[in-house]
Amino acid sequence: MNKLRALPLTTLIALVTLPFALPSQRAIAQTQLQGVIDGRSGPTMSVKQVDSPDVTVLLTDSTNVGEVEGVFHGRTKQMPMTALIPGLPVQVKGTYNGQNQLVADSVKFKGSDLKAAMDAQAGLQPTEQKVAANSAAIQQSQEELAAQQAALQAQQSQLTAEQQKIAANKAAIAADNKRFGELGQYNILGETTVLFGNGKTTVEPQYQAQILQLAQQAKGVTAYIIQVQGYASAVGSAALNQRLSSERASAVTAILEQQGQIPLTNMLAPGAMGTSSQVDSDKTAEGQAENRRVVVRILQNKGIAGS
Repeated sequence: MNKLRALPLTTLIALVTLPFALPSQRAIAQTQLQGVIDGRSGPTMSVKQVDSPDVTVLLTDSTNVGEVEGVFHGRTKQMPMTALIPGLPVQVKGTYNGQNQLVADSVKFKGSDLKAAMDAQAGLQPTEQKVAANSAAIQQSQEELAAQQAALQAQQSQLTAEQQKIAANKAAIAADNKRFGELGQYNILGETTVLFGNGKTTVEPQYQAQILQLAQQAKGVTAYIIQVQGYASAVGSAALNQRLSSERASAVTAILEQQGQIPLTNMLAPGAMGTSSQVDSDKTAEGQAENRRVVVRILQNKGIAGS
């Protein structure tokens, strides 16, 4: 007791408050939140929380991205950063930096949530009414195509007019796709299409130059995101076409990453679109060739672009 009395008053205060100060400092060092990704801009993503402002999360090369079983617990499967797409519920752990960004140590999500987010992004969740309407439209289109083919066989003089009509339809489809893409939260600032041989997933040399040119263009865009979507013609089984569209998208993504030096933080997960969004009829070899494609787009968040 006499020794304590001999100590200066400031030293006694430090000894008394030290056990209480340290736990408080440790408590604020790590932050954990749950929310839904509502946007990606380069290496950052915006996470929306219930009844709270959006949080800007910074992704780094050391961020651990994992798919878990159950509600954010259990075994964890390592996943690529490209799996972090808008609409995905996530749990983020990290620390805040001086710019009030949460620097992510780990980002976890459930596999079922990832599938739902990818389906929603690809527009693969139509209502039963839409399915019925689409089936009727497909049947009507098939009947119209059969009539057109019969007319072409009977009247070769109309071939030029029909070809002009097909070209106009293709241009209208391309214009609609661009317009619909710009109605979302991203602007399309660049695009290229890569075609593939029947049953092939290898990118031919003439398209590699186009992909690398698009990658170079993207690097000049502030906070860009690259979207890669693969497609297949309707020839063959649905399972085969889904696999082909996935492998084609992955092949183009590999060129962007390895040769184009595009960071994974600036890319969305490659989309396997199967036989959706056909640009031409699969009744002809030319139409099938147009449908075996990968579409690569440069996107920029409208919040960044100010529009």
